[in-house]
Amino acid sequence: MKVLIVTGMEGAENCAAALTRLLGQECEVAQGRKAAIAALKRAEYLAVVMDEGVIDSDPAGSELIWDRAGLAIPVQVNFALSGTQRLAREIRMALVRRDRERALAHEAAAAAIETELKSTVAGLLLHSQLALQDRAIPAPLAEKLRLVADLAGSLREQLASNPAQTRV
Repeated sequence: MKVLIVTGMEGAENCAAALTRLLGQECEVAQGRKAAIAALKRAEYLAVVMDEGVIDSDPAGSELIWDRAGLAIPVQVNFALSGTQRLAREIRMALVRRDRERALAHEAAAAAIETELKSTVAGLLLHSQLALQDRAIPAPLAEKLRLVADLAGSLREQLASNPAQTRV
């Protein structure tokens, strides 16, 4: 995926070429709101880097760009005060932060699913064992309940011995 740079600055193409070399990610320049929105309609971007000059001169247009950025990481930078090295550092830090947040979200989701699964299996095991204690159930049904209890017990053991391997 590419990085979209939204600026009105002269020499933005040279800056994009230098950032492409420094980041190892292709960078594309959009000169203003209309070009940025058109680019966002055409493609998905890894990050949208917006010049503070554009934000200050067109706040409503900037909000529209942020709204259309989708899953791209928003990065706001003052191009007039930042050199290419600093821009690359800012973008790289934003990408690392996003990767860390994504990993943490993945870990939290896996833990939530594991907890829900363990709870469901425990309930299934408990209810099947309670049903088996009822002496009035027919033998074919008791056999099926034993199978359900055995399967639930086996699944419970697997969940206990293989906790979610999502730690980063």
